[in-house]
Amino acid sequence: MVHFVGLDVSVKTTSVCVVDDAGKVILEQKVPTDPADIIAILSSLGVSFGPDRHRGRAALAVAGQCVDGGQPAGDLRGDAAYEGFADGAANQQDGPQRCARDRADDAGWPVQAGAREDAGCPGTADAADHSRKLLQRKLLDVESDLRGTLRNFGLKVGVVSGGRYEARIRELVAGFPRLAVIVEPLLSVRRVMRQQFAVLHKMLLDMVRADPVCRRLMTAPGVGAVVALTYRATVDQPQRFVHSRAVGAHVGLTPKCYQSGEIDYEGGVSKCGDALLRTMLYEAAHSLLTCNRKWSWLKAWGVRVAQRRGMRRAIVAVARRLAVVLHRMWVDGSEFRWRKDSAAVPAVA
Repeated sequence: MVHFVGLDVSVKTTSVCVVDDAGKVILEQKVPTDPADIIAILSSLGVSFGPDRHRGRAALAVAGQCVDGGQPAGDLRGDAAYEGFADGAANQQDGPQRCARDRADDAGWPVQAGAREDAGCPGTADAADHSRKLLQRKLLDVESDLRGTLRNFGLKVGVVSGGRYEARIRELVAGFPRLAVIVEPLLSVRRVMRQQFAVLHKMLLDMVRADPVCRRLMTAPGVGAVVALTYRATVDQPQRFVHSRAVGAHVGLTPKCYQSGEIDYEGGVSKCGDALLRTMLYEAAHSLLTCNRKWSWLKAWGVRVAQRRGMRRAIVAVARRLAVVLHRMWVDGSEFRWRKDSAAVPAVA
């Protein structure tokens, strides 16, 4: 018998709902959020599991497909059966369980089987990337606050390198003893943050150096170590996407669509998915169009878009296409081809 399992996970408890292929609810129960408890309750129904270890923790190993819970919720909004179920006007077979089963394949929802893979990319890559970005933001906040504080006293920091920033601040507050006492703790915090940021950045570079996928992605123009590792850690398993063009929509770089009755229009980009990856792709596209002096078919395409629609829209368009190209490079195991007429250029639909 085919079972469909829904898990609503929270910190302390997990709500488990199991239905069969006819839509009949077999089990509804809350259990502690622990893999052993979840496996025990599902094993009692005859659902088979295999042993799996992931980053030192026991993980569920289910022979089946896992659907991203956020995707069905958004796609089923407006569905008559879904709304009927929500209003209590539909029976169990008309509820979202049946909609999810019938529409998962047609809608092309990304699926992910099992846990995130470790092969070729350390399990800490995503955490290191986000921690590095967090320190970078806080470091900029401290520096901006120092500039604003000194500006209130008529002291302008001006353009200064990161290495000379602290010396410049001390030079400005030399004649203001009380102000010097105020800025000293911030300078100390900034010094420690710069040291720890360097530690995380070196860790990130070491990860990229040891990962062949990241090195291959870096052959694309505008893609550096940070962009490559962010893309690698976020996408994680390229086989989740049947078509490379779906990656652009997954990271929120495609136009959002509104359809109701006779109204049908497209707005700005949806901005769904991982915000950090979207930001990294945007920065890579900006670098490709404005800083990279070597021409490629991708830059030429972006320049033509900029001439028609403006630079801001061109950067977003190049970011979306770059996400598609990187996925195709990853799947094919090929490096970026600078000439589009080359037979090995990854196809982008």
